[in-house]
Amino acid sequence: MKVAVFLSATFAGASAFVSQSSPKLGTSLNLKQDFLEYIPYYDHSNVKVNTWKNKAPFTGKVVSTKRIVGPKATGETCHIIIDHKGDFPYIEGQSWGVIPPGVREKDGKPHAVRLYSIASSRYGDDMTGATGSLCVRRATYWCPELKADDPAKKGVCSNFLCDSTPGTEIAMTGPAGKVMLMPEQDPNTDYIMVATGTGIAPFRGFVRRLFFEDTPAANAYKGEAWLFLGVANSDALLYDDEFQDAKSRFPKNFRLDYALSREQENKSGGKMYIQDKVEEYADEIFAKLEGGAHMYFCGLKGMMPGIQDMLAGVCKSKGIDYEEWIKGLKEKKQWHVEVY
Repeated sequence: MKVAVFLSATFAGASAFVSQSSPKLGTSLNLKQDFLEYIPYYDHSNVKVNTWKNKAPFTGKVVSTKRIVGPKATGETCHIIIDHKGDFPYIEGQSWGVIPPGVREKDGKPHAVRLYSIASSRYGDDMTGATGSLCVRRATYWCPELKADDPAKKGVCSNFLCDSTPGTEIAMTGPAGKVMLMPEQDPNTDYIMVATGTGIAPFRGFVRRLFFEDTPAANAYKGEAWLFLGVANSDALLYDDEFQDAKSRFPKNFRLDYALSREQENKSGGKMYIQDKVEEYADEIFAKLEGGAHMYFCGLKGMMPGIQDMLAGVCKSKGIDYEEWIKGLKEKKQWHVEVY
């Protein structure tokens, strides 16, 4: 019988793991990031889910909130680091729930929980295992009559998070989900990651784990991780510095493609959306999936119809039954979707 053990950050002296980045990013950290690994590291049978619930949430504290898009981005997106003191373990691909403070105007009941994909590895941005990060776009609503954002209709939770400051307390639930986990047992597995906007969050965690950390998973990985990100323009790119660093350091194992709808054209002369960029590599992607690659999608649910139509068209051109093809990928757990 296989037994999985999750080593707590209180073991091995977690305080010794404080740094601003990982060894592969040029730090002098002497100890490996291995104190939050299952044994063996790829055994996810005991992954924690819903440790903290709506009626008894965890209270985290904001470490920092930083705008991470340029002035010409369509909207504001923030990277928010939250301290959980090692009491809220999660792994890459999971989500946290956030319950914004206050009550709903319509009925006076507490606000509902909102789910956000975690944007860091299990070790957090500081590698202590005591923090985690969220990537949040501020939801605002343009009023054509006011010709301005209507503050009465702004997103309650996203604005709360983007307005948070160091020390702000956050009521949190989870961790949620196993759909987006990486199957790490075979270190040669290829990952194809497709994101729009803040859907990049889980894939940042993937990339940090595979390339930027001194973990068993990173040391073993020999496959190719291929990231597609769709945003409006260059100013809206998220974590580009980290992804460019990975591309520079690991050109044989990491690929990066952007779809910039307001700056690039697709093959038909229209705007370049994420499905158009993925279609450019359709033959290679189909071959990778046939070879056992895992494909992930995260972002607004509006991205999926375009993706599915594109894949159906490619299947038709190849004489493949699209429904059977998708069914096969799902049965083999190679197809991962988390949209909102």
